[in-house]
Amino acid sequence: MKFHGRMDESILVCVYYGPNGERLIRRGHKIATMLDCPLYVLNISRQSREEFDSSQEADLLHWQNLAVEFEIDDLILKTNEDRPIQQVIAEVCNDLNITQVIIGQTAQSRWEEITKGSFINQLLKALPFVDIHVISVDRQIHVEDHLYEKAIRAYLVDDEGVYRIYFDLPDKFICEGLFYKELSTDFDNGRFKFMYKGKTYEIEVDDGYIHDERIIKELNM
Repeated sequence: MKFHGRMDESILVCVYYGPNGERLIRRGHKIATMLDCPLYVLNISRQSREEFDSSQEADLLHWQNLAVEFEIDDLILKTNEDRPIQQVIAEVCNDLNITQVIIGQTAQSRWEEITKGSFINQLLKALPFVDIHVISVDRQIHVEDHLYEKAIRAYLVDDEGVYRIYFDLPDKFICEGLFYKELSTDFDNGRFKFMYKGKTYEIEVDDGYIHDERIIKELNM
């Protein structure tokens, strides 16, 4: 865990799947750096981890990379949650002595606010002694790369010195990651993104095989 000069302050960033998680994490990191205090990231899902689709897995991998880059104290995943979100956030805040919470602006309609109550007001009631930062977020998802299909889960395997990716869970594998298949190809050509020993990799895949000698050497270190 990173050493902090101040322990009377601690920050929790609440992220959801989509394009805005990184922005919220970066805002939390900026504040935590200024205060020299612990930083935590929380994601709450009603699904189990096994039910995550490829886009959720991609977001999770990205958050894990940011957690390493920013030396975040912990990335907390709450899955299979059927409790109100405010209750889960309050529970985590109490457990970690959180003093500041960062959330994205919700797209709640006026009718939902009238019938269900404001999410922010409910959170304020659940956390009366915690400062809450509501960050304006972009509701549009920007597609940056049209060269690849939607990411799918894959596994990197050392098959007697030959490195390749599998899409069905093998008995033994080096690591789990995401495979982005090139459009307009019948072969498993594309890119494989994964984390290994705290480092992020993105490598070329040629018909399911890895040929990058530099990466292979690092995997064997």
